[in-house]
This record gives sequence, C-alpha cells and structure tokens, in this order.
Amino acid sequence: MLTPALLAAPSCAALAPALRGLLQDGIAGGAVALRDPAPVLADTLASLALLEADGEVLAAAILHVAPALREALQPRLSREFPVVAALLDGQRAASQVWALHAERHAQGAGSEGLRRLLLAIVRDLRVVPILLARQLARLRHADRLPPEQRRALAQLTRDIHAPLANRLGIWQLKWELEDLAFRHLEPDTYRRIARLLDEKRGDRERYIEQVKAELGAALVAHGLHAEVAGRPKHIYSIWKKMQKKDVPIGELYDLRAVRVLVDDVAACYAALGVVHALWLPLPSEFDDYIARPKRNDYRSLHTAVVGPEGKTLEVQIRTFEMHAQSELGVAAHWRYKETGSSGTGRSAAGDAALDRKIEWMRRLLETHVDAGRGEAGRDGDAAGLLGEIDSELVEDRVYALTPKGEVVDLPLGATPLDFAYHVHTEVGHRCRGAKVDGRIVPLDYKLRSGDRVEILTARSGEPRRDWLVVANGFLASARSREKVRNWFHKLDRARNVQAGRELLERELKRVGLQHADPAPALQKFNADSVEDLQVLVALGDVGPHQVVRVLLEHERASAEPSATETAAARARAVRKPAAATTSAVTVVGVGNLLVQIARCCQPLPGEAIAGYLTRGRGVSVHRGDCATFLRLAAAQPQRVLPVEWGSRNGRSHEVDVLVDALDRKWLLKDLTNLIAQEDTHVLDIHSEHAGGGRVRLRLRLRVADFGQLSRLLGKLDGLPGVERARRATP
Repeated sequence: MLTPALLAAPSCAALAPALRGLLQDGIAGGAVALRDPAPVLADTLASLALLEADGEVLAAAILHVAPALREALQPRLSREFPVVAALLDGQRAASQVWALHAERHAQGAGSEGLRRLLLAIVRDLRVVPILLARQLARLRHADRLPPEQRRALAQLTRDIHAPLANRLGIWQLKWELEDLAFRHLEPDTYRRIARLLDEKRGDRERYIEQVKAELGAALVAHGLHAEVAGRPKHIYSIWKKMQKKDVPIGELYDLRAVRVLVDDVAACYAALGVVHALWLPLPSEFDDYIARPKRNDYRSLHTAVVGPEGKTLEVQIRTFEMHAQSELGVAAHWRYKETGSSGTGRSAAGDAALDRKIEWMRRLLETHVDAGRGEAGRDGDAAGLLGEIDSELVEDRVYALTPKGEVVDLPLGATPLDFAYHVHTEVGHRCRGAKVDGRIVPLDYKLRSGDRVEILTARSGEPRRDWLVVANGFLASARSREKVRNWFHKLDRARNVQAGRELLERELKRVGLQHADPAPALQKFNADSVEDLQVLVALGDVGPHQVVRVLLEHERASAEPSATETAAARARAVRKPAAATTSAVTVVGVGNLLVQIARCCQPLPGEAIAGYLTRGRGVSVHRGDCATFLRLAAAQPQRVLPVEWGSRNGRSHEVDVLVDALDRKWLLKDLTNLIAQEDTHVLDIHSEHAGGGRVRLRLRLRVADFGQLSRLLGKLDGLPGVERARRATP
C-alpha cells in the first residue's frame, strides 16, 4: 500500500513541495492500493534517488503503480504537471514492448528491434531510468514469484533492460540487472561462478578503493593530473568473458579493473610507466590500442599487473578525449560489448538517430550526477539539455511491426508499400492493400512507430507505375522506389513507350493540354524524341506532373502580350490608367474592368488563360484551349484580350471532376476522406450508374490552383476501384 510514510522517506527528498502536496492530497491520510508490492516501490525510488532523479521522475514512478491515485489526479496532472503526465504516457507506451517481447521470445527472435522501438516511442528518455529501476526492484524480490514468472521477468531483463542500461551508461543498475537475471535464468552456473570467486563483491569493492587511492597518490607524486575510477567485474560479466575466451576463471586477469584518465597521449605513456613501476606487469597481457586502434577507432592502453595482496589487476589508460569518444562516439562501449545483438540490415540513418538519442541521454545523466555533487550551473544545463532533446531530436525513423511482432526500421513518412518492399521485393510487387492495427488503410498512409502492419497481396501481380510518382505519396523510401523502377526497367521498350504514352495522355487530358507542343518538355528533360520522353515517364525518372508543369510554363510565357498587343487592348477597352489590383485575374494594361471566370471551362491559377470582352458582362476568362473561347475568338477576334493571373490572396476556385469507378462499399467515404486530406472542399456530388457494376461521380470541388487539382486527381486515380479520375471537359 502507498502511505504518507513512504513519501516521507529519504528517497523521496527530491519531490518538490507542489508535487508532494499533490500526492498527499490524493492519499488524503489513508493508503492507496499498489500494482507492485510496497517494498518493490521503495526499492524503485531508492534506485532513482541513486541516479539523482528529479521530483517529476519520482512522482511518475509512484503514480504508474498506483492506478486509482493516477486516475483521481489525472485532471490536475494534465493541467499543473504536464511533464509528469508525459512520463506516465511513456511508461504506458513501453508496456506494448513488454507484450511484444513475450511473442518474439516464444519464436526465438532477437530483441534489438524492440530496444530501438522502445527508444523511438518514448518521447522523454527519462522514462528509461524509471523502467530500469522498477525492473531491478522486481528482480530483487523475484524469489517470491512462481518459477515461470520469475524466468520470464529475468529473460525480459536480459533482452531489454540490461542492454539499455549498458547503452545509456547507467552502470549503477546495469551490473545488478545482469547478475540477477543470470541468477534466475541459470542458477547452477551462477552459483558455480560465485563459488570460484575467492571473495565477496563487497570485499572486491573495498580492494578497488584501496588500489585507486594507492595509484592516485603515485600519479600525483609524479606530477600527473589524472582521474582514477574502477569497479570489480560482476558474475555475469565474468561468465561472458570465460565463454568468449574459453578459459577457466584462473586465467582471467581483469576480474578487478581500474581506469586512468589523463590530459594527453604523452601522459598516457607516463602513467603506464608509473603503473609498471608500482606493480609487477604481466607482459603477455599488454595491448597498445593508441598506436594500433581497434577497427571501431577505440583507443586506450591496456595492461595487467600483480597488484596489492598478489591479486591480478587490469589497468586501462586513456585521455579524456579518448574516453568521451569510447563512451559517446563511434567506439561506444555497447557497440562491441553487445556481441551478436547489433543486428543487420539497419540503415545508417537509423543508427545515427539512435546514437544521437543515447548520447543526449548519457549527457543528461552526467549533468544530473554533477548537479548532485553541487557543481554550479548544472540545473540550468539539465534544463537546457531537455529543451534541446525536445527541439532537436525529432525521430527520423519509424519502427513498425510485422504481424509476428518483428520490428521493421523505415524512414520517416514511410507507407505500407515501403513496409511491403522492406519485407521482400515480391511482397511489394504483389501488394494490393494493407491493414494497420487490424484496420484497412490506403497505401499512402503514413506509418507511425508501434503500428502493426499486415500486407494484403495478390497471388501474382506487378507494381503500378503511379507508385513512382512522388506527388502521389505511395513510396517514401528511395530503396523501395528503386525496386519498382528496376522492375519496369526489365520490360521491353515497346511496353514502356505504351505505358508512358498512357500516363502522359491521361495527365494532359486532365488539364486540357492534349494538343500542346511537346518540344519544351523534350528540351527540359534531354529527350531526343517523344518516345524517349514516354519511356522516362514510364520508368518514373520523370513524373507526368513535371511534364505538365513545363508545358504550362511554356504556354504562359507564350501568352505574354507584346507592346503592340497591349496598346491595341488599351484602345479596345475602357481607357483608364492601369492600377494595382488584388483580383484573381488582371487584364493586361487595363484597370477597373469587370472580370469573371468562364463556367464552361473553369480555368484555375497556373493554367494558360485568355480573355474575351463580352457585351455588358465585362471580360470572361477562359482556358486557352477552351472550345467555346476558340469559337468566339474566331468569330470576333477584336474582342480577345490578354489576361494573366493576379494575386490569389487565399482565393479558391470551383472545378468539376469526373470519377469512373466500381460501385463498391465505402467508395464515397474513401473519396471524401482523400479530398479532405488534400485540403480541398466538396460543393456538390452527383452520381449515376454506368452499368456493369460501375458508377460515375461528378464532383464540384473548390481548389486553390491547378497544382492542387493535379495532385488530387493523381491520388484519386490510385484509390482501390477507381478506374479513371479526370477534370470535366467543357
């Protein structure tokens, strides 16, 4: 039970008065039921106090195991203590990793992906020490659990918690997590190693303190500025070393080890001389990783000596800079200590993001420890680091899950189609749909860390060419796009020409440019012929939207009036000086004329346009290829006026779109959802059956410009069941 007495314990000293008052108000003089036994909570808080955790972390640890108290205080937490609320959310998010671990362990799968997923879904990394402290407390009291639960708890610790403690440099908890997990998983081996050690851990720790004092004094006597640190090897680490070297415990010389940090390389070798003068060295156990660094750029001097009382001792000597690199840089301790768990196939981008988080977490922990020692200004440094974590460490990877719980590392913005291609190229080619957490989603759905993805495939199939169009948003990964492109590269030229022609014609018809001169696009994309351009479009090297954009720009440039045309327009129109205007369309050289968009062709900003001076209704603006405009201009060419798009100022424009599709369930819902996602508005919908189980929808939409319409049409065309989406022709 949680009682006021527990809040008064020394381990809760860091609780701020406001937080302490909040918890006391929740308890209100009584006791609150806990999900963990009170001794487990007390041990958790003691470990967090050892790590110099702040009051918000302590409060989050307490509230997580007191559900009733958390629910009662939830409104005040969200309003008055948002950081505590965020830490609680992080602990709840971690619970899905524990559930996944049980699945993966039953399948014999590794846990590296789960550790990466945990670091991705936990926004505030201060959640991790809470998880480690609670797991350690549970292990300490695991003897009272049934054997099956005890082994599951120990296996979770070995797979997830101990490696995380190692990566984050939380050595105070790491050794005990590893030893206790080892004791419960392999009790016989643990007891055998313990019997082989000639002294208890407490005795070995006192021995290390004696060595540090003696060596520190010798270094000072020789005028060397140095820091000496050390700790005895724990039982699990000893067992791993025996397994790795395949030697008995008597041939291990680093059961006790100290580390000497000095200012420069010259001081490293000077300190080595002091060590060898103080104690007898073992020549076969000397390694110079400064002269010959390891492949991961790890640098240090390693030597073994016969120390005080005739016991072997390992001494590592390096500079402060080398130590920082080994702990936070490319030679990070966990990279070569976690043998076999580094994983394969992970991207450099994913590793960089993970390493950056780990480095920030270690720096934050070091800042808290220094603050506990009373160094000035450290509280401000800690707050600054937390702010930088929030602002700079935006996760640039997504960790999604297969139905079996395996973690798939993808770039930010990845879609189910990227997921399918990551699983296997053939799965991607045959992908026809996807479910995320049991719910069907479109193929351009943006995945989030923790999503469980199921790919729906056809027995046989091939990729679609519109997957390569970047504007459609089907593929975010360059690797996935390359796999699709390679598939189409293998087709013969005739098929690629035909496919490219269909893609281009469809897009040009949508925007009314089917009769445009292709020369500007050939020049822009270095194509020798129209067929070469069609092949580029078919292979995804050039998008049909890009071709349309080039042709539109050319039409717009061609439509700019000459000085003679401008003078003629002034003579034909009302003779008033041109004025600055903010209207959507401007009549070149003429101001204060009534201008209206022709309803027959509904031109949009970005398209080539022309004006026609009507009788009594001002200037009617048409698309340059509008059949109505061409007929009027042929009959009375003197009424044609050059016009151009003016300032939009947030204006929107109406346009009609036709969609031919199979009459399936949820068709209208999918259409309207997509239109809303593209930030366009539906003004009117009219449907009619076209026979054969098909339907034709006529939608009146409000869009910002031609570019937005073009993107929308491309995505509508990619919806399941949609056969064709196009702009309605006049």
